[in-house]
Amino acid sequence: MSATKSDERIILEGRGLRKEFGGLVAVCDVDLRVRAGELHSIIGPNGAGKTTLFNLLTGTLRPTRGAVVFKGQEITNVPLHRRVHLGIGRSFQITNIFPNLTVLENVRLAAQALGRDSFKFWMNFRRYRAYIGTAMEALAEVGLAHKAATLAGTLPHGDQRKLELAIMLASDAELLLLDEPTAGMATEQVPPLMATIQRIQRGTGKTIMLVEHNMNVVMNVSDHITVMHQGEVLAEGTPAEITRNETVQRAYLGELYGDFAGIVQASASGRAPQSDEESVA
Repeated sequence: MSATKSDERIILEGRGLRKEFGGLVAVCDVDLRVRAGELHSIIGPNGAGKTTLFNLLTGTLRPTRGAVVFKGQEITNVPLHRRVHLGIGRSFQITNIFPNLTVLENVRLAAQALGRDSFKFWMNFRRYRAYIGTAMEALAEVGLAHKAATLAGTLPHGDQRKLELAIMLASDAELLLLDEPTAGMATEQVPPLMATIQRIQRGTGKTIMLVEHNMNVVMNVSDHITVMHQGEVLAEGTPAEITRNETVQRAYLGELYGDFAGIVQASASGRAPQSDEESVA
């Protein structure tokens, strides 16, 4: 039977994913589908299994059973470093940059790593210039072109997160997997970063999947949300559908974040939920 139009848009799939740590089942036979071009968020309380699920999808963990499929190809056992060459980029909760190199050099190395010159210290100037051009384009995309000569380690935390995005863009990642992108950020740094992420998703058509604890951020930027609870998928849908879901409301109001009540009330009154300082455009 031929695939439906919806099936053709699926870029990442988890099929019956299960992860056991001894007697603990952290992820219980989860099916998940991420549509190409969308921003898909995974949320849930501490211990819900969202981070474990994310690590199964990214290849950081191997599943006890189940499969991960990217663009129709099973990649369950493909090593993390090889997934970059397939078009998958990921960030971590702790920033992963070279602090003693400039912003430009961090991104240029990412571009070079996917070329034929990843281990060459001497190369044709034209090739070197091409990598520089790719790096500058990525920096412009995230709003850091003016800081190209700055040492990466001196950037504010929010700009370091943007630099990670530029590194993924320079490596030509088709799917960006972001692990708690706002973790450790000052409140005022969150809206500019999320606006950058949303602008990249809308402007480039790339697919973005993120695990995020900030409910206001998730509700403002997501196209689709998966809610995890006790290792299983509790609900899936658009932000509006998740906000109205009574099962999700009970789980969140009982175990998660106090601000979910405010999101529900804002939705009921017709007001858009706001981030801590302002809504993300």
